Amino acid sequence: MEERAVRITEYTESLFPEILALYRDAGWTNYTRNPDMLANAYKNSLRILCAYCGASIAGVVRAVGDGCSILYVQDLLVHSSFQRRGIGGRLLDTLFSEYPNVYQTILLADGSEELSRFYRKCGFQPVGAYGCVAYFRRKLPD
Repeated sequence: MEERAVRITEYTESLFPEILALYRDAGWTNYTRNPDMLANAYKNSLRILCAYCGASIAGVVRAVGDGCSILYVQDLLVHSSFQRRGIGGRLLDTLFSEYPNVYQTILLADGSEELSRFYRKCGFQPVGAYGCVAYFRRKLPD
């Protein structure tokens, strides 16, 4: 696939069913079991960009934060049938171009070697490289 065949668009609420399908494809059941939470999260996000290949949604990136001191990449998903085509990188590059002066950009990801290589290629480093430790707290299901 040629890079120019990917079209990056702004998210609108009408795209939510397609977005939910991306989360299903990725197996992110915390969101698919609670689509109302995901819809509210999307409404309260700083920026959401979608990637299309033709008429098909290929990926999404969702950021939260203040866009000045912190940009947190909450979700980056590329549909399994479109992976390894540069779409995730294009989504991140587009997002970063909209916030060129943000002090720090953070994301959490699983520790797979494949994702580690991808995020390092995109300019990320493990927090330990900066002498930092990440802490995580989540609400457990009732």
